[in-house]
Amino acid sequence: MQELLEPQIPALRRYARALLRDATAADDLVQDCLERAVGRWHQRRPDGSPRAWVYAILHNLAMNRMRQAGRRGLHVAVEDTDHPALAQRATQEDGLRRDDVLRALDALPEAQRSVILLVSVEGMRYAEVAKALDLPLGTVMSRLARGRERLRELLAQREAEGRPVRRGELRSVK
Repeated sequence: MQELLEPQIPALRRYARALLRDATAADDLVQDCLERAVGRWHQRRPDGSPRAWVYAILHNLAMNRMRQAGRRGLHVAVEDTDHPALAQRATQEDGLRRDDVLRALDALPEAQRSVILLVSVEGMRYAEVAKALDLPLGTVMSRLARGRERLRELLAQREAEGRPVRRGELRSVK
């Protein structure tokens, strides 16, 4: 069991951080996922992929937490807030592009975002994603195609609205 679960931990953490956008909450989620996987190891299918099974657990736990957070609202302790960091805008083009991509990902429906993250970031095969999310393979492929297209549209729209100034270009304000 340890030989199968331990190599999955870094990828599970990446996926959890991409879903929750909070490193501490993501680490807690991964720990809960691993506890559940160890405690219910006897319930998994012996012929199934342990990777897909663990990702299914993580995904389901994350969805439950996001639903709870939506009902409860955002809670941030004042002493944990870094006020100067919140007030500063990104100054590098890479940072702006990254923010645009993250905003566009957040704008996608959860079903499409999950599939895109598992396939594009985690490098999972379509069949593994289908097992992890308990979806037909065709649905995974459809959500991936629609999600990628919507992501392209959102990024193009963002670029058209406020294209970042590149080196050597000047903007005139009238």
